[in-house]
Amino acid sequence: MVAHDDAGGLLPIKRTIRVIDAQNQSFREQEEPSNKRVRPLARVTSLANLISPVRNGAVRRFGQTIQSFSLRSDSKSPGSIQKSCSRSAAPTPPKRRNSALWSETLDVNMKETLSTKEIKRQEAIYEMSRGEQDLIEDLKLARKAYHDPMLKLSIMSEEELTHIFGDLDSYIPLHEDFLARLGEATRPDGTVGQIGPILVKWLPGLNAYKDYCSNQLAAKALLDQKKQDRRVQDFLQRCLESPFSRKLDLWSFLDIPRSRLVKYPLLLKEILRHTPNDHPDVQILEEAISIIQGVLSDINLKKGESECQYYIDKLEYLDEKQRDTRIEASKVLLCHGELKNKNGHKLYVFLFQEILVLTRPVTRNERHSYQVYRQPIPVQDLVLEDLQDGDVKMGGSFRGAFGNSDKAKNIFRVRFRDPAPGQSHTLQANDIFHKQQWFNCIRSAIAPYQPAVVPSELKELPELSEEVEENNPSLSGAKILRRQSTLSGSIQMELDENTPEGNSVMDTNEESKCAKMYRMHSGLRRTREKCQLSGKRKETLV
Repeated sequence: MVAHDDAGGLLPIKRTIRVIDAQNQSFREQEEPSNKRVRPLARVTSLANLISPVRNGAVRRFGQTIQSFSLRSDSKSPGSIQKSCSRSAAPTPPKRRNSALWSETLDVNMKETLSTKEIKRQEAIYEMSRGEQDLIEDLKLARKAYHDPMLKLSIMSEEELTHIFGDLDSYIPLHEDFLARLGEATRPDGTVGQIGPILVKWLPGLNAYKDYCSNQLAAKALLDQKKQDRRVQDFLQRCLESPFSRKLDLWSFLDIPRSRLVKYPLLLKEILRHTPNDHPDVQILEEAISIIQGVLSDINLKKGESECQYYIDKLEYLDEKQRDTRIEASKVLLCHGELKNKNGHKLYVFLFQEILVLTRPVTRNERHSYQVYRQPIPVQDLVLEDLQDGDVKMGGSFRGAFGNSDKAKNIFRVRFRDPAPGQSHTLQANDIFHKQQWFNCIRSAIAPYQPAVVPSELKELPELSEEVEENNPSLSGAKILRRQSTLSGSIQMELDENTPEGNSVMDTNEESKCAKMYRMHSGLRRTREKCQLSGKRKETLV
């Protein structure tokens, strides 16, 4: 096969084919940008898409980024394009809340009419108002972004979700009511005159959080257990990566009401601090602070009782003799945490109001419980001993008892007062701080049951009268010093009158000085009494 050129000559076949291919390639390079279609992005099958409309916008932006890269010149290497795509696929920045100050919303002329103290007061009120709005948004978000999707997708049962979320919806109207009252008290210029009467009427309603806060320990335990489920874990992780979460996990949203409650006293004190002394809000704000402190005290009490009962229900007894009515009747859990015994085994110790219980944590069928270890020790029969770091003489040496041939540190011992049961536990804390916490807590618990110690010196000390001093001017300086130290409440010293000079505790000069000072003091006192007596006689004669 041959081809003719323009001059009528013949061209080789191979050369003709190369020319045609080059022309076709040039043509494709010119036409490709206008005709090339971008393959549509595959549909994202993430659970987060069902709850976050923001994700769709992120996906569109991501698709547009891919298309812009595909329309560029092919001169770039595939590796550089892949890098650019990976940078564009970065997660969307978390949503930020409005952090503007109240003074920033004021007109310049209006700002000049207010004093610095009044501006700070309005700032504190505005901060409280903004906090209420944020709380309402978070409560609604917890329901819309977590509760409802997990129920719709059957990730958790309705009973489980109710146990974890509680009655969050019922608290939204409570805070909306406060905002409505505050809005009515706000003047046209944006300032609030009196906030005290609103707070006094509204704060008692926060007692509604008693049940919610009391259930938090059990709710947290159930949530941690459900996180072992892969579907729950995947759902929560995708929510965490979404912008609406602000990098907060689910429990952070569920714990927001509790953290808000403890802020109220601080917010009210801040408002009071910037309120003038002659303002009618001063006395009412002090009453509001007292009310919220009472509410928090009641909530803490109810929460403590619930926590105590939660751990009581988790106890398992290996022997019926371990059961004690004081455990079941406990309402207060003074202290609890992990300690080690002298063999290095981990124990979980509970100090209830009237009894100390040592347990070993166990897990059966994904259920966590605490197996009672040995016999519980009633607080009234409990003896606490502080052990020094290193070798201990009491009960023998503990060198190497905690392994690695290291000296035992941060240890103390608890045992029965009666040696008949023969139970003694040497416990080790993680550090000196936790040891001191345990030691102080146990010592406070057993203090009411400790017998009052009467110093032996007070029992044996004879009564000294002025007549004895006058008739015995040679009274030993040592005995005088002993009486002085007893009267002053200082550390008393036992001195024997027949102590040889070589074994004397005090120097003779010091004894004589003390004796002289005491006689001088007694002389002055007698002179004063004689003057008073003579005065009385004169009055009688007159």
